[in-house]
Amino acid sequence: MRPGALALVSASLLLLLGAGAVPSLAVESPSPSSPSSLADTGGGGQLILAEAPRANSTTGTLSWWERRWDGKWGKVGSAAARFGAKGLVEGRARKQGSNTTPTGLYDLPYAFGIKAAPSGTRVKYRRVNASSWWCEDTRSRVYNRWSEPLARDCRASESERLVSYTAQYAYGVVIGFNYAKPVKGRGAGIFLHVNGRGATAGCVSVPVDAMRQILRWVDPGRAPHIAIGTVSGVTSITRY
Repeated sequence: MRPGALALVSASLLLLLGAGAVPSLAVESPSPSSPSSLADTGGGGQLILAEAPRANSTTGTLSWWERRWDGKWGKVGSAAARFGAKGLVEGRARKQGSNTTPTGLYDLPYAFGIKAAPSGTRVKYRRVNASSWWCEDTRSRVYNRWSEPLARDCRASESERLVSYTAQYAYGVVIGFNYAKPVKGRGAGIFLHVNGRGATAGCVSVPVDAMRQILRWVDPGRAPHIAIGTVSGVTSITRY
């Protein structure tokens, strides 16, 4: 989703991750912002929570958690986050071009970036080049897919040339919204990526340091997921 300009404050996360040290995990306390309060966590051992105060909010918090040996969840880190310029909406009801962030529980198919993957990255990482596009053309057979070069049936005016977003797509992770079996018109190109200077057009964004640390932390062998939602209401993160 075209990110436009994004703004964000700094992340509060352990810098030890970059040095290869193992962080101590803070044991969760019962709250709407802990994995144990969710209806589903995806069945894996890693979970990212992206939570906004209300459905019309454009800012909130991103936190990432690991399931410990005893089955309890420990929080690894957190950062301030930005959401769509028009807030958040239930993923199944979302419409393309609405500038809303889809709520729900999603997998994380792969990571990508204009810059090289941070040292220690284990998740599949695809490097962006001048021919890398994300097709958002509802008439295309490659709708909501990376297209390199741009497919003939995908209009450039309806898609993103990834290299054009030097700040936002320095690092990113594909969020599995409308990805496995795309419904045309629901939305394409929903990512977790680096912040710019304003709200997003539907993605979730965080500071660059947080994005680097998340990439080092994500372990594809632990089936990582992301839950996006609000503190309460019909889009409450606890429903997912």
